[in-house]
Amino acid sequence: MSGVLIIGAGLAAVRTAEQLRRNDYTEPITIVGAEIHPPYDRPPLSKEMLQREAVTAADVALKPAAFYEQHRIGLRLGCAARTVDVAARTVTLADGDVLGYDQLVIATGLMPNRIPSFADLDGIHVLRSFDDCLALRRRAAGARRAVVIGAGFIGCEVSASLRGAGVQVVLVEPQPTPLAAALGEQVGALITRLHRDEGVDVRTGVKVDSVSGSDGVESVTLSDGSVIPADLVVVGVGSRPACDWLAGSGIAVADGIVCDEAGRTSARDVWAIGDVASWRDLSGAQARVEHWSNVAEQAKTMVSAMLGSAVAPRAGVPYFWSDQYDLKIQCLGHPRTDDTVHLTGDDGRRFVAYYERDGVLVGVVGAGIPEKIRTARAGIAARLPISEVLVPV
Repeated sequence: MSGVLIIGAGLAAVRTAEQLRRNDYTEPITIVGAEIHPPYDRPPLSKEMLQREAVTAADVALKPAAFYEQHRIGLRLGCAARTVDVAARTVTLADGDVLGYDQLVIATGLMPNRIPSFADLDGIHVLRSFDDCLALRRRAAGARRAVVIGAGFIGCEVSASLRGAGVQVVLVEPQPTPLAAALGEQVGALITRLHRDEGVDVRTGVKVDSVSGSDGVESVTLSDGSVIPADLVVVGVGSRPACDWLAGSGIAVADGIVCDEAGRTSARDVWAIGDVASWRDLSGAQARVEHWSNVAEQAKTMVSAMLGSAVAPRAGVPYFWSDQYDLKIQCLGHPRTDDTVHLTGDDGRRFVAYYERDGVLVGVVGAGIPEKIRTARAGIAARLPISEVLVPV
């Protein structure tokens, strides 16, 4: 009994299993996850899950238990994959069990980066898993002062959630603004304004030198010499693809698992999907797309190829969002930091920013103005001239 073996128990795994059954695949499907929890949704962990009075794994479950029973999808939870033998078509788990496969799908996602030079003190947290969220909630319940290291999306969302819980927050970022690496400094300045208006002490252009304390964290020292009292530290300095366990397998890895335009890896009958996978795009370049909405389209494409159907090129417009305070910050397209940014509708809190490259619309970022984002999708897909977007009212 082999069938399709899916390593990783998140959104990408569930979407893959769904697509297989929708395409009348009748052989066994088994999802293997390192965590004890059934597949769950990660985006809420840095947002509403940090602010609710009580949280259970069921609050973020992607599917009820009956779904897996109804669709004959096996769950092997609480045991990580350790090695894969592509010649023998087997995966060995941490407990020594060996599972065979006809087709292997790797959907292991990302691992949070840590700062190894930090002292091993109570009160230093990362946020990637549901258990991370529970631990951070417990610490935040008794915290008064927090330092959030890294002002990417996770750092900004956690800062907003902690402020909503009444915690004083210092947000530290070595770049000139929050989200500068993703959205550029001009939009990053608007994100800075948002957090400062909510009472966050945003420190940019500085790094963290050390974290100090006796048993638990007590202070954070920055590269400019300032010392910040803190009883909670959240490290949000990015993530890396969770593919270390593939070392020696012969499966090609380069900033994620290298795949073709349908998710095939360098090993026969081995596929990869989601944040861990670097798919070839329409231009021929390799790219990992870490967006929630991207996974469903990948699953459709990959499963079609797995089952021998023709695969149409994927040319969708990427989309992602970030909830911070009362605003939903949405992004469509492929904004780059070197694009020309045209800011419109800025009322001091809400805004829309159009990204221009070579005279055409390539992306849009908006906060609190969802209708403008929706209408921009077709223009990005059609590479609409920016002059047709910025029509004076």
